[in-house]
Amino acid sequence: MENPLISTQKSTDSGLQAVLHPLVLLTISDYITRHTLREQKGPIVGALMGQQNGREITIEHAFECATTVKDGHVVLQPDWFATRLDQSRCSAKANAQKAKSILTARSPVRTVHKAPQLDLVGWYTVTPKTGPMPSVLPIHNWLLSEHNESSLLLAFHSEEAVDHSAGSKLPLTIYESNLEVDEPKPDHGEDKEMRDGDAPLKLKFRELPYSVETGEAEMVSMDFVVRGAGNATAVETKEQKKPQMVAVDTDTKGKRRIVSPDNAEDETATAPEEHVLSPEDEELIMSLTGKANAIKMLQSRIQLLVTYLQQLPPSYTGGNTAAAATQPSQGTQPHSVPSHTILRSIQALANRLALIVPSATGAFEQEMLSERNDVQLMSLLNEVMGSSIDARNIAKKHSAVEAAKGNSRKNMHDVGGSSNYSMAGPGDLTL
Repeated sequence: MENPLISTQKSTDSGLQAVLHPLVLLTISDYITRHTLREQKGPIVGALMGQQNGREITIEHAFECATTVKDGHVVLQPDWFATRLDQSRCSAKANAQKAKSILTARSPVRTVHKAPQLDLVGWYTVTPKTGPMPSVLPIHNWLLSEHNESSLLLAFHSEEAVDHSAGSKLPLTIYESNLEVDEPKPDHGEDKEMRDGDAPLKLKFRELPYSVETGEAEMVSMDFVVRGAGNATAVETKEQKKPQMVAVDTDTKGKRRIVSPDNAEDETATAPEEHVLSPEDEELIMSLTGKANAIKMLQSRIQLLVTYLQQLPPSYTGGNTAAAATQPSQGTQPHSVPSHTILRSIQALANRLALIVPSATGAFEQEMLSERNDVQLMSLLNEVMGSSIDARNIAKKHSAVEAAKGNSRKNMHDVGGSSNYSMAGPGDLTL
């Protein structure tokens, strides 16, 4: 069924484009996850902060909003929303001032310009894939009249977030609103009633193209999130682990054993081994997991290209592309729609493979073996040099000890020769 709130005009007519930052996606997903797990009531509504530069709107920050019910419709709390909006603006301004002070301290001569202040650019909520529902109109109309006349609507599709595949699109759609003439459907009756005046205008939503952009500060945050996700393992400490034994049995030889409650007669319960990963192991696991995910995505993309090429019409696979435009595809198996843009991209990718894969595989393997032998040889030389240094240090210590012993014997011999009694030294032989 067609959604009456979706516009029939193309998104390219307005020339507006949105730039989405990943921190906004993290905020929205975190809010939806907490709202679902806590089984909270009410809709999921939040505000979007960003900047508008000409026909480009950036979405850089998001926060949750408190809602209330008025006349049977869900609306925002005006006082709370105004206070929270001012706090978000002050927070963004403070971060910009902090960044300015840091850069100024590092380079006092250079002038650092302050970043523009973030403003309200739209709001987000959860909607089905078919588009916004009439329940979103009270909030959107209030934002249009009170804050921003060109507010955007970011619709998150929760059903697509659950059933997703590798390489699929983000489960969201960004809409811009526009007042359009609600033209009635043509009636093929005999006569129509003539009405004076213009046709009424109706608010409709038009899908907006967007791109994802990441800043340097967001890269640090995303790296922190990835590390946290890789290290999010439930590891109990020694204090948290409670023993599963309830009795201690002592035999006649004085040996003690721990007896479990399930089998307290003959079996001896042993404490489970503790497997606590070190930070180095967690870092290695996280790196290997990232590489495995990248390999899986690359494999899925390659398989998608192979499937697309295999389902092309026979005229394209046979090399006769001139007859492909006139000759229809035969057979019961459906063929993929040929696209010259995609085919040219695949051809360019295939041509670039020669730069990645060496032409002379034998020479490449020989060079790799030579470099590996050089590295191992340097490692062995380092070990030999370390062993020679240790041996030299031991020889120096041995010579110092022998010299000390010789001096001690000489002193004892001089003392014994000057006295009337001949006394044997500690190093002399007794005959």
